[in-house]
Order: sequence, then structure tokens, then C-alpha cells
Amino acid sequence: MPLSSLPSKYGIGTMGRSAYEFVDFLKVAGQSYWQLLPLGPTSCGNSPYSSSSTFAGNHNYIDLDMLIADGLLKRNEIAKIDWGTDAAAADYDKVNAHRLELLHLAYSRGRERYASDTEKFRSENPWVETYALYSALKVRFDGASWFEWPDRELRLHKAEAVEKYRAELSDETEFYCFLQMLFYSQWGKLREYAGENGVKLIGDIPIYVALDSADLWSEPEFFLLDEEHMPTMVAGCPPDAFTAEGQLWGNPLYDWDKMKADGFGWWIRRIEGAGKLFDLMRIDHFRGLESFWAVPVEEKTALNGHWVKGPGLALTKMLGEWFWNMSFIAEDLGVITGEVRQLVKDSGFPNMSVLQFAFDAHGDSDYLPHNCGKNTVCYVGTHDNDTVLGWLAHSSKEDVDYAREYMHITQDEGWCWGMIRTGMATPCELFIVPMQELLELGGECRMNTPGIAEGNWLWRMKPGVASKKLAKKMREYTQRYRRL
Repeated sequence: MPLSSLPSKYGIGTMGRSAYEFVDFLKVAGQSYWQLLPLGPTSCGNSPYSSSSTFAGNHNYIDLDMLIADGLLKRNEIAKIDWGTDAAAADYDKVNAHRLELLHLAYSRGRERYASDTEKFRSENPWVETYALYSALKVRFDGASWFEWPDRELRLHKAEAVEKYRAELSDETEFYCFLQMLFYSQWGKLREYAGENGVKLIGDIPIYVALDSADLWSEPEFFLLDEEHMPTMVAGCPPDAFTAEGQLWGNPLYDWDKMKADGFGWWIRRIEGAGKLFDLMRIDHFRGLESFWAVPVEEKTALNGHWVKGPGLALTKMLGEWFWNMSFIAEDLGVITGEVRQLVKDSGFPNMSVLQFAFDAHGDSDYLPHNCGKNTVCYVGTHDNDTVLGWLAHSSKEDVDYAREYMHITQDEGWCWGMIRTGMATPCELFIVPMQELLELGGECRMNTPGIAEGNWLWRMKPGVASKKLAKKMREYTQRYRRL
């Protein structure tokens, strides 16, 4: 359940009342985990997997009602804004048009009162200095990407140029530090509440960072770039079940040799940062750690890429040893080879099994429940899948018939709850179900369609639908399969 998908009056889900009510729903439903999408700031396309920072929180998730209660905003200042009328879809245009203006107002009223809190946050989170300056520079240059900034020395992150602009933009930089303090404060209280109610938070670590990000701008030495700090090869994946031409993500690729020589310090800092937000983490595109698909930057599709060896066990072993008290999930979907399977096994991390990929009438899929192992996390589908009802509408009759027989789907139970029951019955240690399936929603409510740049990440849950009756039904299924 993405944070953005929670109900709210302000165009997008936040860390406010609805988030706490969702934790209450999970507790009544007997659930122990809430998996979220990445929480970072988003840009064009609104994808949480394309963020301007691997550390920062999205200021759009800061709850405005909490700022009203704290005296930083007034209700009439918010009420006069048009936040959109569709409760079932996030309105990113309206959110982006108004949220920063209100947060600047809150900053003007709270900067002195929260000066010590902001300074404490800055001292405990050194990354925020770079992110805040980067964000201030984006404003200074009318939203232009760092590689379009007019000062070449600044583009190349030369120390003298960086310090010059840091002094010039000190107030705007402080504003973005203030926002991160607010975000982490609100998130910390929500995480504490979840923990008190027996709910652990699963985060998602995107394998790559965005080209237009504070991470690449400030530490280009860890990426495969030319003398202007632009990538020569970019990330993607070859043709698969989602797209015939593969997926051209366009992210810069890591210089794994330099990262390894540095003791993977960049990754240590990254996971330490995520540990301040989540209790355990899914590592996105885990197969890219064994080998990754590299595409020449001039290509328009991912067809003409090639496989390049990744860091493999050197990185996963370091993560397991350094973060010995933290749990990881290996997202091992896509083109999976024997080498990838071996890396997953050697890492000790549980892998993923997706029920929507299981039912091939002519083959014995690894994702079929009888092929799943205990050290696996079973999903009905992920954010990249259609909903069950959408999948049903677009699958072949043979596959649907096979799935119906395998899962003993009945008209009374329906497909969504039949798949939930099937996932519950697997030997997998953990089972995750998208909220859309509990609500039995159609394909129009899917979160993302891979390979399509626009129109994604919109779905929101309507107020009141996460009812006590629904929680009771989920609890009954959970208890039946001894998962409480």
C-alpha cells in the first residue's frame, strides 16, 4: 500500500490521520507488515523509482493537518486551494502547484521555533546539506537538471563553485533542511505507532539512482560517466513478460570497481539511511547485482544492450554482515539465470514469488505454490503488475482455466480472495497482498504499467473502504493459515 495511495483531502496520501488509521486497520486484520513504495521526492512521471535523492523524503507526504495543529499553518489557508476532486487518483499537478507555497509559509512561522531541531537533524544526517543545496539550485535555475546549469564548475561539483552557491542560497537551503526535519519527524512518529501496534514497515530500495539527482551530482566518481559527468551507458532490462522491446530506464550505471575499492561505503551510507525509515527492505532488481543490462546512451530502446557482471556476492555478503540486525528481500524477478539463483541462495536473503506469473497452462513455473520454498516472500502481484481482475481480463483462456482449477476458484469466493487464499496457503514465510486485491478492484486501479512513462502511480484508496468488515475477513483468512 503506497503512502501516496492513502485517502486525504489534499490531493495525495500523507503521514497524517489516514496513515494511522491504516495501521489500525492492519492490526485488526491481523497483519504484521506494511510494504510501501520508495518515499523519495519524485520528478517527471511521478515515479518513486526516479528520485532526486536516495536519502530524502518526499515533502508532499508531510501532513498539512499536523502543521495546522502545530500552529504553522491556518485552516483557511489550505481550504481555499483546489486539491482536485477525484478521491481515487493522486493529483500531482495540483499538489506540486501548491504544496511548496504552503510549506514556505510554515517555514516562515516555524524556522526560529524549530531551529535547534533542524540543526540537530542536519548534524545527524550529513546528506541533507547536499540535497538541500541541490534543491535550492534547482529553484535558482528554474527547475533545470544539474547538467543544464549554466556554470560548468558547478555542474562538475567543483568545491569552489559549490561553496559560492551555498553561501548565496543559504536561506533556501535552510528551507529544504527544515522540510526534511519535518518529514523525518512525522515519519518517525508514524513508524513508532506502527511498531507499538505490531506492524513492521517494509521499504523498497531502488537499485539505481536518477541521472538528475543529488546523489550523482555530488558523487560522480561512483558512476560510469564521461568527462562532463554524463553517462555513456544506461540501465534497463531486455525484453520480458512486460515489454517486447525491453525497458529502457535510462539510469546511470555504477562503477562497481570503484565502489568495491571504497569498501562499498556509498551503499553502507544508503542502507543506513533507509534503516532510519524502515524495519526491513526489498532490494529492487536484485538480479542486477549479478549482471546488469547496459544500453548505449544513444539507443531509443533496450534491445541493443548487453549483460555486464555486477558486484555479486562481494556486495550481498557485505550487506548481510554489516547490517546483521536488518532483513532484506531479494527482488529476483525478470530474466533469471542459474547465476542469479545461486547469488540469491548464497546471500541468504528470501527471494520473491509472484502468483500472477505462476499459471502457465503449458509449463511448470517456479512461481507455482507447490514450487515455492519457505525462504520466499509470496506476492499476489507487485506495483508493476495489473490487478487480479485486470490480469484475468488479459490472460489466455487456457491459463485462466488452469489457474481456476489449480486454485479451486469459486464464484462465491471470487478471483481476488481465491488468490489471497492460495498465497496464504504456500509454505512461504511471508505473504504480501496489494490493497487493490483486498478491495477487489479492476485493472483501472493498477499502480504502474512498465514501459509507459505517463499515467502511472495515480491510484488512491477511497475513504472508508478499509472497513472493520474487510479487516475481519482478512483476519479470518490469516488465522486459518496460521499466519497471525
